[in-house]
Amino acid sequence: MDIDYDVIIIGAGPVGGYTARLLCERGLSVVMVEEHNEVGRPFQCAGLVTPSAMDAVEAYDTVVEDVDGALIHGPSGTLVPVGRQGELRTYVVCRKRFDQTVVQQGLEAGADLLLESQPTSAEVTPDGVEIEIINQRTKETRILRSKLLIGCDGAHSWVRRRFKMGYPKEMMVGFQTEVVGYQGKEGWLEMYSGSEIAPGFFAWVIPSGNGTHRIGLWSKADLLDGRTVLDCYNDLLKHPLWKDRFENIIETARYCGPVPSGMIRRPFKDRVMVIGDAAGMAKPTTGGGLGPGFKQISSIADKLVERINADQLTEKDLKAVTKSSWPKMKKEQDRARALRDLLVSTRTDEELDEHFANFAKPEVISLINEIGDIEKPVPLGLALLKKVPAFRKLALQAGVKLLFS
Repeated sequence: MDIDYDVIIIGAGPVGGYTARLLCERGLSVVMVEEHNEVGRPFQCAGLVTPSAMDAVEAYDTVVEDVDGALIHGPSGTLVPVGRQGELRTYVVCRKRFDQTVVQQGLEAGADLLLESQPTSAEVTPDGVEIEIINQRTKETRILRSKLLIGCDGAHSWVRRRFKMGYPKEMMVGFQTEVVGYQGKEGWLEMYSGSEIAPGFFAWVIPSGNGTHRIGLWSKADLLDGRTVLDCYNDLLKHPLWKDRFENIIETARYCGPVPSGMIRRPFKDRVMVIGDAAGMAKPTTGGGLGPGFKQISSIADKLVERINADQLTEKDLKAVTKSSWPKMKKEQDRARALRDLLVSTRTDEELDEHFANFAKPEVISLINEIGDIEKPVPLGLALLKKVPAFRKLALQAGVKLLFS
């Protein structure tokens, strides 16, 4: 087969752009195929980028706010402040500019970009992958051929569905608004919990610069009991404990989108792999997908390029490339989910209030600030179970969950 590119990437979001950059920097020819007419739209993310993810792309000029910590509210109002003033925990970015910056890095490394373009079919042969692409504006089609196809095309990945690669373990739904008029603590985000406003998970208020905030929540359909995330959002705004905080807000935009979590069992097949949200790599504790997506490709880039250059891209070859890192990432994700469910998602509001009463103790807050890491929740969860007497009764359950996760 005559090859047009070494690699075709479906999806020109930040994970697609970062993947293109790493592969091009290692001498490969790459094209990104993006269905929208511009990079960075639609916007379906809270816009938090952890320091390690930011270090990978150095898109510091897209930062609109530094976040030092979180003010976490229990169902009955118990406040747990996590973080220290002046100690950076995470960044808030303009996601459109962030996405465009990361994709631009891929272009500057040598990748090509097709906008307003979608795959309509793809066939794998022993010699390569043949993909039909349609331009949505002109309706013209073209055939592209490559050695490898990578899906970086989000929660409802066309690549994952086309090649029957399975589904993420969980598919949450998120809803968010941009507002003005909210008065919060500068440099701190806020989180709200309880079955009325975010069953099993949490709602958030994130400062996004220039007096604006992002208000949102996420949950799972089977926990909503027939409600919608919009119902939950409205209940947050009207909640007796917090309604005064929201009475002067004015919405300027609304977004809604899926949050896939739980790496699929087969993220690769012959000459095909999926990365990021397409592989179900969002963190089960926060829903963040940028860091895991960046780590997923960076952990295999060198070995993957060797296999591409040698044209050794069977499922067995790709399994060999990923075996040193991806199974470990999946296991960590499963352990984080088990601890999340144990401490939060399967608890009643009464049980959550008990947990928050313990979280709010000075010695526990000190422990959280010492060990807590938004990217590594498992060590913190285990420390809480081990060192906080009130949580020791959950230790046996935790052991069972972690043993079988």
